[in-house]
Amino acid sequence: MKEKISVVMPAYNESAHINSSIEETVKAFESFGYSWELIVLDDGSTDDTFERALRFAEKYPQLTVKKNPYNLGKGRAIKKAMHYVSGDYVLFLDADLDLHPNQFPALFDIMRLNNADIVIGSKLHPNSVVDYPLQRKLISWIYYLTVRALFNLPCHDTQTGLKLFRAQVLRDVMPRILVKAFAFDLEILVNAHHLGYKITEAPIVITKRRNYGRIGPQAILRAGLDTLAIFYRMYILRYYDRIDYYRRKNLAKEFRRMRR
Repeated sequence: MKEKISVVMPAYNESAHINSSIEETVKAFESFGYSWELIVLDDGSTDDTFERALRFAEKYPQLTVKKNPYNLGKGRAIKKAMHYVSGDYVLFLDADLDLHPNQFPALFDIMRLNNADIVIGSKLHPNSVVDYPLQRKLISWIYYLTVRALFNLPCHDTQTGLKLFRAQVLRDVMPRILVKAFAFDLEILVNAHHLGYKITEAPIVITKRRNYGRIGPQAILRAGLDTLAIFYRMYILRYYDRIDYYRRKNLAKEFRRMRR
């Protein structure tokens, strides 16, 4: 392929994994032979994740490393990382590398074969190989059923950290995004679906690199509230449609100003 791939890797307190994650990602994309770049966005880590990642920036010119001053949430980290993206396609990749970047070509092939705009790596795909605690699997299914009932999205799993987008999709969707944390991925997909972009899923292989603790009730409550807030903004307030209206209005004003 001739197009450029931008890999966005948000990281928070990933000191134990960030070195190998960067090395493995670079190794994978070098072997693919694509034009690529990697943006690592440290979301206010309290360990030395940023310093470790920054050392690789001298070694790899395709690597950009930035940091938030304090922890703002994965959603805000990715939004900031998008300011440094220059590729035609954008791959979201978690810094713990439970999902290896070697899986990228499969996502890209599925995107081309289905003429899709977004491909989601799905834990719930029947061909996925998932090493996940039973509790996480149950939560994934319950959340899928909730999302399906509220938004009728054409996908089973909105939260897995491996996602491939045409860059134009994110340029259209990011100005609408408000969620900072748990339901950030859902808000992107709901808005992309609302705008008519095609979403499809891909099987994935998850190899556990960390010990997963129990997801606490506070995290589950926050995810639920964020999900309901997205529903409220989309279908009750019609907030996302108003965002488009005001953007068009401001662009028209700017165009008239430039013609004077």
